[in-house]
Amino acid sequence: MWKTILRRILVMIPQVIILSILIFILAKFMPGDPFSGLIDPKISPAAIEEMRRKLGLYDPWYIQYIRWVKNLFRGDLGLSYTYRLRVTTLIGQRAYNTFILSLFSVILSYSISIPLGIFAGRYNDSKFDKAVILYNYISYAIPTFVLSILMLWLFGYTLRLFPTSGSVDLGIEPNTMAYYINRLYHIALPAITYALLTTVGTIQYLRNEVIDSKEQDYVKTARSKGVPEGKVYTKHIFRNSLLPIAAFLGYTITGLLGGSIFIETIFGYPGMGQLFISSISSRDYSVITSLTLLFGILALLGSLLSDIILSIVDPRIRIE
Repeated sequence: MWKTILRRILVMIPQVIILSILIFILAKFMPGDPFSGLIDPKISPAAIEEMRRKLGLYDPWYIQYIRWVKNLFRGDLGLSYTYRLRVTTLIGQRAYNTFILSLFSVILSYSISIPLGIFAGRYNDSKFDKAVILYNYISYAIPTFVLSILMLWLFGYTLRLFPTSGSVDLGIEPNTMAYYINRLYHIALPAITYALLTTVGTIQYLRNEVIDSKEQDYVKTARSKGVPEGKVYTKHIFRNSLLPIAAFLGYTITGLLGGSIFIETIFGYPGMGQLFISSISSRDYSVITSLTLLFGILALLGSLLSDIILSIVDPRIRIE
């Protein structure tokens, strides 16, 4: 397996190179630059033009790309023109916020979807199963931004049960119990919304797998041997039905840093998704290229990690 993993990693190298070139070219094709909207009577147009030349924005794209790659290998992703911070520092701050939000969302999502999927499959065609199917239809059909706005309006502005923006209140001393409780308080509403939207696939896969497994020969054999119905489900049906969930676990783990653009933007949560949108609006090329490359690498790693996890859970499966 280790040879296969090494081969997959070597194949990823040209994929990352091609991805970085495409990202860089597309970013340069965007209209304007970080200084296009800089309107300040204290700064003359000539001074702005001089800043463009110093940053090399008029150099050919391949010269700028080579310079960017050299800096990338030195761990320098450039300077954010909008936030006046190093890109590595900026992404590090936002990545922590996104990781906490996504981790909480994933825990909530699996806590909801696994029991619903298992019991809907076990008691298929029951009233409970029909209620779960209806919930799936609704959560699948409703767009992310619609549910986010509804949740924010109802629980944030109308009932005032949760804060409407930010990751922590001002004035709270960091690394204290009050600080961490306040962070969870800010995370709760976007995490619940995120979790409700991501349960559909897990519920549907689990339900279908449980229903299919009930008719398999190994289940019939276990029943014919007099194995109690509870053990048939726990030791045979449920265990095998969880295999498809393991296939998506790699994407879930790497997706913890990807965040949700809609969720973070609507709830005003300072994470990677919100940073990506604001960077596009302000033409902050250094942040745009770094984030897009990071998201692409995470997607490639998620695919590899999912295959590895699936081969560990089920040794019959070999990754190629």
